[in-house]
Amino acid sequence: MTTHVQPDERNWLDKLRTALTHDFEVQTARLTQLTADTGDPGGAHTQSALIAATRQSLDQITDALRRIAEGRYGICERCAASIPRERLEILPHARFCVPCQQKHAG
Repeated sequence: MTTHVQPDERNWLDKLRTALTHDFEVQTARLTQLTADTGDPGGAHTQSALIAATRQSLDQITDALRRIAEGRYGICERCAASIPRERLEILPHARFCVPCQQKHAG
């Protein structure tokens, strides 16, 4: 983590890291349950969609934890501007500021 992080930001990042780690554990357990063979061919499509969504969530959590560890969390990957804390509180895995996200998605 970079040395210019304020103590209240460091505390917030520590809490966020803990919450993301917990979410990772919950999603990993969910993925284990979803990939167990239930023997119900009728629910295969729904189960496949749930597995894909869970894997995407795990990827997003892993990426956010990596950015925290590398000191890059909260920095837009496109323009290098700070991502507002309010956005990160709502969307902890955000990689882009709002203007860059709109350009990326559009």
